[in-house]
Formats: sequence, structure tokens, C-alpha cells
Amino acid sequence: MHDLCTYRAYNSHRKKEPSARFGFVPMNQETLDPRLLLATMRNYLEQLREEGLEGLPSRSGGGLEFDSDGSARLGAALAAPDQSEIATGSPGDRQSSPSPGPVVLARSLFSANPGLAEVSDLSALRTYIGDCQRCKLSPTRTHIVFGVGDPKAQLMFIGEGPGADEDLKGEPFVGRAGQLLTDIIERGMGVRRSEVYIANVIKCRPPGNRNPEGDEVAACEPFLFRQIELVGPKVIVGLGTFAVQALLRLKTPISKLRGVWHDFHGIKLMPTFHPAYLLRNPGDKRLVWSDIQEVMRFLGLAAPRRGDRR
Repeated sequence: MHDLCTYRAYNSHRKKEPSARFGFVPMNQETLDPRLLLATMRNYLEQLREEGLEGLPSRSGGGLEFDSDGSARLGAALAAPDQSEIATGSPGDRQSSPSPGPVVLARSLFSANPGLAEVSDLSALRTYIGDCQRCKLSPTRTHIVFGVGDPKAQLMFIGEGPGADEDLKGEPFVGRAGQLLTDIIERGMGVRRSEVYIANVIKCRPPGNRNPEGDEVAACEPFLFRQIELVGPKVIVGLGTFAVQALLRLKTPISKLRGVWHDFHGIKLMPTFHPAYLLRNPGDKRLVWSDIQEVMRFLGLAAPRRGDRR
């Protein structure tokens, strides 16, 4: 338990009490229920991971590290991130970070999938993917969640991967987080959801909604890259830590990446928090709205009047 106390002390500068923020309650006989403790700890770890914290210090010099399934384990403290990866200063002062080389990277990915570079539209790409068995996610999925929206949209949203609702319906962002994303698009930006394009880094749901693993991303990445090329958006909005880190090849926390323009193979990329994060932390909606306003300014979109919201 001292790791939690250490984190509370470390986090005491925050305006909101960490125990309230992460759903902790005073310990008594009822709260010692193992199921409640596990659920509380999972919420706590998910919150830390979304904020980009990958380890917690302990007195022995070790750290609390996250496994791919969201569980925690004790191990050596993680090395500090390369300072060149971290954007500093206020959003208006920061510089955009370059991506690792233009479409050449995507073409090299296509080489493992003969004929992919010749696919001419999204419908043909979906046919090319077929009943995909290219990674270990295929046996547990219900549907491949390909993408939805205007095939020539100026604006593209990219998230991490499908959740339970998306897996059942075969469409990205249809659960509670999806409704919030729809509100951001339609009520905030004044455009219809059908006028943007929405996809994910991977197209099959990981078991238990865990983070996608490296081999799963590698199997799906060529199709996402071709999807982006075929849509040809002016702007990509990256939703959440995992999606943005996968696109930019960085391990920088989303809290340091958001609000700043980045380059993704010649396309403007704006990172922001995932809608699921906002459901747990509604106070950060103002930060996402600030990021979305930057996107609207770049695209020349005026904020809708109350009566004009779609």
C-alpha cells in the first residue's frame, strides 16, 4: 500500500484530491472486499496509463510497471524519456514534432502485403482485408471494425481499437465514448458524423479491452496506412495515448503531446484525450475543446450557433 501513499504525496499538488479522482474510498470492512479493491485498482491504473505515467517509485528503487493487459507488476524503474521526444512550453509556443519519414514508411509496410498498394478505394481495401486471420485477435473477435464515414473526408479521427460495443456492431465509436465523440463532432464542430472518417489503429477487439500488442499493431498497420492514404484527410485527430504513440512512434505522454500540431507523413495531426478518458475526467473536456478549436481554425470551420448545431 505504500506505493499508493507515495503516489498521493507525489500527486498532492493537484487541485483535486487523488483519492477522489481515482475513486478511492476510506478503508473499512466493506471496502476490503477483494472484488472492489481489484476494480478500484484497475480504474487507478487505467487513469495513470492514460495520463502517460508508466511507473511509480518505491522505496527499494523499483517501480510499478504495467503489463499489456493493464495489470501491474513490480520491476526496475523505467528510464526517463528522451528529452528530444517531449514538447515543452505552452501550446502556442511548442514546435510540431516530425514523423519518421513520409509515405516511404507506409510503402515499405505494403511490401509484406502484395497488391495492397494497388487497392484503389476503401471498399476494395475492405475486400482485400477479407476475413482477416493475420494476428491472434481473430479467434476472439465478433466483427472486423473497419471504419466509417466520408471516404474523402477532410478530417479523420483515429482511436486505439474497438471495444465491446464496436465489436458487436462492427462500427467504431458506438458506445458511450462514441456518443461523446459524436457530440464533439456534431454539437461542437457543427459537422455531421457522416462527414468525417473514423477508424482505429487496430480493427479487432483485444480480449478484455487490453492495449493492443506489438505484433497485432504490426499486422494491422499497413491497412490503416492505406486507409489514411485513400481518404487523404487534411487533418487527423489522434484520440488517446495509445493511438497517438502508435502513429508518431513516440512514448511521450499524451498530456505533453496534445494541443500541438504534429506531422504524420505530410498530414497535420492533432493529438487529444480519448473520449473514454473524458467520461472518467469530465473536467478535462475544456482541454479537448481547445484542441478541437485548433483543428477548426485550420479547416476554416466556425463554431456553430446554438440553433445551428446538428
